[in-house]
Amino acid sequence: MITVKTELLQALRAALEDLQPGAGARAAFESPKVAAHGDLATTAAMQLAKPLKLNPRQLAENLCASLRASAAFDTWVAALDIAGPGFINITLKPAAKQQVVRSVLHQTASYGSQPDNGQRMLVEFVSANPTGPLHVGHGRQAALGDAICNLFATQGWRVHREFYYNDAGVQIQTLATSTQLRAQGFKPGDACWPTDPDNPASKAFYNGDYIQDIADDFLAKKTVKADDRTFTASGDVQDLESIRQFAVAYLRNEQDIDLQAFNLKFDQYYLESSLYTSGRVEATVSKLIANGKTFEQDGALWLKSTDYGDDKDRVMRKQDGNYTYFVPDVAYHIAKWERGFQKVINIQGTDHHGTIARVRAGLQAADVGIPKGYPDYVLHTMVRVVKGGEEVKISKRAGSYVTLRDLIEWTSKDAVRFFLLSRKPDTEYTFDVDLAVAKNNDNPVYYVQYAHARICSVLASWGGDATTLAQVDLTALDSPQAHALMLLLAKYPDMLSAAAADLAPHDVTFYLRELAACYHSYYDAERILVDDEAVKLARLALVAATAQVLRNGLAVLGVSAPQKM
Repeated sequence: MITVKTELLQALRAALEDLQPGAGARAAFESPKVAAHGDLATTAAMQLAKPLKLNPRQLAENLCASLRASAAFDTWVAALDIAGPGFINITLKPAAKQQVVRSVLHQTASYGSQPDNGQRMLVEFVSANPTGPLHVGHGRQAALGDAICNLFATQGWRVHREFYYNDAGVQIQTLATSTQLRAQGFKPGDACWPTDPDNPASKAFYNGDYIQDIADDFLAKKTVKADDRTFTASGDVQDLESIRQFAVAYLRNEQDIDLQAFNLKFDQYYLESSLYTSGRVEATVSKLIANGKTFEQDGALWLKSTDYGDDKDRVMRKQDGNYTYFVPDVAYHIAKWERGFQKVINIQGTDHHGTIARVRAGLQAADVGIPKGYPDYVLHTMVRVVKGGEEVKISKRAGSYVTLRDLIEWTSKDAVRFFLLSRKPDTEYTFDVDLAVAKNNDNPVYYVQYAHARICSVLASWGGDATTLAQVDLTALDSPQAHALMLLLAKYPDMLSAAAADLAPHDVTFYLRELAACYHSYYDAERILVDDEAVKLARLALVAATAQVLRNGLAVLGVSAPQKM
């Protein structure tokens, strides 16, 4: 049906051009809000009526006459109806709708995808500092980032997954000191444990049981290996540098285990420290100074970020000589641009909202050719976890939050991914653990996966060669339920394109739930394995195509499509 829709759109574009040169750009179809009104609709007549100074309904009549005369509309359209002030509703012939079944079965896993467009993009996500286990907020980032990468891959982009983390600074020093105290036999609550509320560093001390695990392995002189580093502990509790490096490697390995359980792999880990050792931070600051975009006041160096829409100028270098956290961010994004990534998306928590304006201001002030609005951001809220009807706030392992590993162990990788993608990123979300393990229609991931497994069961009962279904006669697919299912299958490619453009992987979850519901309705309305061979094969082809689209959509989300449940 993609081919059908393309042919119809070309015919509409030509008809509009005949009415007014340049009007072909207005050619577009939408779905009628009421199914009985038709399969496609266009508002082009109402849009053109005013500039042409014609009655919109009369213009619609003229447009319909032109469309009926076209080969595409003659071949694929059963009826053209005018409604209201000039809506044109289009009812397709059954053969037009049946085309989608053949398209899906021929294209299989590539159905809905676009060819390689030759463009590269970078998506940075998770980017957790190696100071503790990944929490459920990191899990939401992981699900969002991976799904957005998969979405853009379907649109022909070459996608690079990147994890940026801070391997130096105050937080890492606090991690080392916390581990050293545990290695020396102290624990939170002891007199020596930092508790000064006026000291920001002490408030950040890490109290979870995982710190004791790190300390025990350090004393045992163990070797830990992460994706990007390997380190062997010295076992000397006075060797704070060895403790620091061991703790970072240990937690990077822990994060790797979590990400592997989530079936997520990054193309590159980018170290913040490399921005300093390579001289990128100093070069960026020098460039901003040379461009006249900074000033000194109260012993600090400031960026004139208000010149670029920020609500106030920002400190770049503090009185103590240290840079504020957005300065390496600017250097990092210049590096992304210089590495050839003209499109970049950052997945971050809503607490990073304030950094957007200052990072973009720094990039514009650097004047290195980066366009305004670079990079794109997807901000997400944190996640509440409910189990047994009560909110879970603390993980014994982490000390103060529920970890991603907790969530996966309580439910499954598939449930965590689907649930965390089932709402817009910037909306509050409550993860119901009990619902995520329920085997009923209230559980959305179960509902979608069950639809796929149900189709696989039907195909297994048939026992034939599914590859032959792409060639069968589809004429028997003439019921309202079959037509509804085929129309929904045809919407999948456009849904993918829109979801990528809007950075909205939740649209895929909505679509899959709708498709599963449509299939269940079809299954309840029509028996598939009937005696009539032609009818049986046509219906098998339709459900096989439905299973394929369910698989394709679930793959975008990083969720499996089981054959049995």
